[in-house]
Amino acid sequence: MPELPEVEVTRRGIAPHLEGRRIEAVVVREGRLRWPVPEALARCLPGQAVTAVRRRAKYLQLDTAAGTLWIHLGMSGSLRILTRTAPPGRHDHVDLVCGGVTLRYNDPRRFGAWLWQAAGTPPPLPGGADHGLGLEPFDPAFTGAHFHAATRTRSAPVKQVLLAGDVVVGVGNIYASEALFRAGIHPARAARRIGQARYERLAGAIRDVLAQAIDQGGSTLRDFVDSRGEPGYFQQSHQVYGRTGQPCVRCGTPIRQLRQGQRSTWYCPRCQR
Repeated sequence: MPELPEVEVTRRGIAPHLEGRRIEAVVVREGRLRWPVPEALARCLPGQAVTAVRRRAKYLQLDTAAGTLWIHLGMSGSLRILTRTAPPGRHDHVDLVCGGVTLRYNDPRRFGAWLWQAAGTPPPLPGGADHGLGLEPFDPAFTGAHFHAATRTRSAPVKQVLLAGDVVVGVGNIYASEALFRAGIHPARAARRIGQARYERLAGAIRDVLAQAIDQGGSTLRDFVDSRGEPGYFQQSHQVYGRTGQPCVRCGTPIRQLRQGQRSTWYCPRCQR
C-alpha cells in the first residue's frame, strides 16, 4: 500500500500540472472503488479551477472553489499525468481532464477512493470529521513530548500505535519498522512503557526516514509508480524491512520477523530493546 512518502511523491509530481488549471471533465469508467465514486464529481468539478494540491495523511486533496476532491490510492492505486488523447488501459478507472493533460487513476484492486467534500461541509472521510487523524510527522507540534503524552494509557505495542494513525499519520508498515530500528525501540514494547527521551528519538527517526524516502521517490515493492510511471528507490535503503535472516547493518545480528496485527514486522533483536 502506498504510504506517506509515496503519496507525497505523487502530490509533488501532479501539482505543477494541475494547480491553476480549469477542470473540463470527469470521466468515470469504473466507479466501484472502495466506496462508490460520487456522482457529484461530474456535476461540481467541470469548470472549476484547481487552486491547490495538498496532502493529509495518505489522502491527496485537490482544492477548488466548489469544494475538495479527496483521493486515496488504496492498495494498488496510482495517478499519472498523461496527454488528454492517451487511450485508457486496463484498470484505468477515472480521468480528470484539465486543459491539455489528463490526471488518470489506475487501480487494479479497486481499493482506493475518490471522495467529494463540498465547500463548507465536513471532510467526507469514513468515521467522521478528519477520521480521528493524528498530527502530520513534519508538523512542529509532533514532538517526543506529544508522543509521550498521547501514549500514557496505551498498552498496545508501539508499532501498532504507529499504524493506528491517531497519534501521527502516514507511518505505515514499511516506515514504522524502519523508524523503530533507527530509534532502537523494539516493535513489541508497550507504548506506555517508553519514556519521553526515547520518544524524542522516535519522532526524529520518523521524520528522517520519511524525508529520505520522499527524496528517493518512495518505496516500490509491487505496484507503486509516480506520476511519470517511474518506481521509487527507497527499498534499496531499507535497513530491516523485508531482510529476514540478513545481518543487521549495525551489529551483524540476523534480522528477525514477527507478526503483529496480521502485518509482518522486521527488527534487530540486539539493537532494539
